[in-house]
Amino acid sequence: MAFSFSLLLGEPQRLTAFRLFALLAVVISLDAAPTVAADMQYPLAVVAGADGTVFVADRKLPGIWKVTGETAEVYFQGSKKFRTPLNAVRCVAIDKDGLLLAGDSATREVYRFDKAGKPQPLTKGGIGIPMAIAVDGDGDLFVGDLETQRIWKVPAAGGEPKEFAVVPAPRGLAFDKQGRLWVVSHGKNQLIRLGTDGKSEIVAKGRPFRFPHQVVLDDDGTAYVSDGYAKAVWKIADGKAPEKLVEGKPLDNPVGIALRGKDILIADPRANALFAIDAEGKLSTLLQSKPAK
Repeated sequence: MAFSFSLLLGEPQRLTAFRLFALLAVVISLDAAPTVAADMQYPLAVVAGADGTVFVADRKLPGIWKVTGETAEVYFQGSKKFRTPLNAVRCVAIDKDGLLLAGDSATREVYRFDKAGKPQPLTKGGIGIPMAIAVDGDGDLFVGDLETQRIWKVPAAGGEPKEFAVVPAPRGLAFDKQGRLWVVSHGKNQLIRLGTDGKSEIVAKGRPFRFPHQVVLDDDGTAYVSDGYAKAVWKIADGKAPEKLVEGKPLDNPVGIALRGKDILIADPRANALFAIDAEGKLSTLLQSKPAK
């Protein structure tokens, strides 16, 4: 004869059992939810919007932080599962409409975040290891691909990437006011710039940097290059040899670099911090988390 387990219990026991099962359901649901880190884990890249809002790509979160003032919050939490969006985020940029772009090697993709904060794929998996993104005056995207040793041009609205230039190990990209694309690479000449036709011009001859990562240009056309092994940021005025702007502690492995007004922002994964260099060349710490275990 069929019967209900609850009939074997009195009213107090049924109430206790109900509470137990309810508590168990809550624990299970919390365990299944994605883990959101309270601190930065491995900040690789940084970019600032026109309003001063800062976005930081965190390779081990994985995902992206949004920084306003001295407060950081998770803007997008990726999954720990490989081949899911932003599982291996490596670079960020801002497009012509002020929307956030992010390159992800786990899905071989570049994403644009819509106004609802959702990542939308742009190339149908057409990029191998996107290490840097720069946006030209027309809004088209230029992506440095470490896997294919190429710089790809992607239409502003998204679409099939087209080969723009072959460059050994391109890691950093930035456009100047003349529309030339500056490239940090690990080739025999570490800093070059490309014309609209893709032809290259040497900016810094040879290999003056120890391990260069990214490049930005200020309004005067001066370039700044982050150098992880040298624990430094280099300054390169047009026509002059590179010189170190800042060097040493608290910098440990400066990788990401971006401009926010007159300030230079630096993402340092080994220091697990976000630093800033002001117009006078003074280095300060904006955010710092305990090193991830």
